[in-house]
Amino acid sequence: MNPVANFFITVLAVTILRYFIIAGAAFFTFYKSFSSKAVSLKIQSKNASKADFIRDIFHSMQTAVIFGVIACIIFLTPVRQITQIPPDGTTMPLWWIALSLPLSLIIHDTYFYWMHRLLHHPRLFKHSHVLHHRSTNPSPWSSYSFHFFEAFTEGLILLIVTILLPMNALAIGLFILVGFVINVYGHLGFEVAPLWLRNTPLFEIINTSVHHNVHHSKFKGNYGLYFRIWDRLMGTEHPDYVREYDRIQANRMLALKHKKAQSELQEI
Repeated sequence: MNPVANFFITVLAVTILRYFIIAGAAFFTFYKSFSSKAVSLKIQSKNASKADFIRDIFHSMQTAVIFGVIACIIFLTPVRQITQIPPDGTTMPLWWIALSLPLSLIIHDTYFYWMHRLLHHPRLFKHSHVLHHRSTNPSPWSSYSFHFFEAFTEGLILLIVTILLPMNALAIGLFILVGFVINVYGHLGFEVAPLWLRNTPLFEIINTSVHHNVHHSKFKGNYGLYFRIWDRLMGTEHPDYVREYDRIQANRMLALKHKKAQSELQEI
């Protein structure tokens, strides 16, 4: 088989497998297996439809193809020469691989914030980003559900990160994997952040599932991906966010107290 075709098929297969394994596990955990037990964690009271899930999966497969094409361009064309990707088989210090992950996420969050705001410009929104926003009540399947133009702009982060940071295959793989796991959490539809998070400085920095869910339901504000920093600096964080987060966590507390009371009654 042609080396380019072989590389493309490998990247495509890995992308699709990652999507179905991680998004699928999250979906079946919260929407099927433990849906009745996770009611207090649900962000929106309404339920997404089967048609929503099918649409999101279909467009996510389109995104997987585009990501495969971008990977081929970066790794198999002269474009690689402008990156800092080392020759195949080159090892990097573990300390750098560990450090490159948070650095790459910070770069990605900055890129995503401004790209995302640009996609909300009326002239671009109605031709591309509106497709992602058809998931007003997002699910894990929504994580890669993009218009082909948005999928291309999303995928360009790999080029930007590898231009700015020396990253081998392992570092790139970790960046993509961790980024996708966080993306699935952002589209989960349920808030699973620990209750103690609310009263820590970390809450003021990182995003939560509620944060991105508000963006999907309100169509504006909360443009960041991993962090609240850019939204807070630019005044674009939705005013309902913290109140909505506290509402969900209050529901969780009530559910926990109710469960504890039932357990104590059974012991009597």
